[in-house]
Amino acid sequence: MKSLLILVAVGLLWFISFLHIYWAFGGRWGSAAVLPVKEGEHNPAFTPRIWGTLFVAILILLASVIIVVQGGYLQGFQANSLSKIGSIVCALVFIIRAIGDFKFVGFFKKIKHSQFARYDTWFYSPLCLFFGFVHILLLF
Repeated sequence: MKSLLILVAVGLLWFISFLHIYWAFGGRWGSAAVLPVKEGEHNPAFTPRIWGTLFVAILILLASVIIVVQGGYLQGFQANSLSKIGSIVCALVFIIRAIGDFKFVGFFKKIKHSQFARYDTWFYSPLCLFFGFVHILLLF
């Protein structure tokens, strides 16, 4: 069961990371529902830049590598204190993202009228909780 959770988490993180790379280089598929909007408007709350999007992609790939190392699935790299700290940091980041900023993102957001908000409530935030759970699971 643990192996299945790890496999699903790593696969999803890779997909999400490559999707960010695709968006950074001008791809549009799926981009209509991934940015929060300001209240009463249809404009995004922020405009992502290429380097920021690529940085997020790298961080997401790093989160998947931490899962693989902490889970003991990468020969030559054993779980150690650095991978444990990385797993703790990733778990915290994903869980905090799921809780949200109390305005645009997370389970406790105020702005709930947009397509992003619906996707965030039903897909993005639960997915972040799942990733946080997998990182916590690997600590024990």
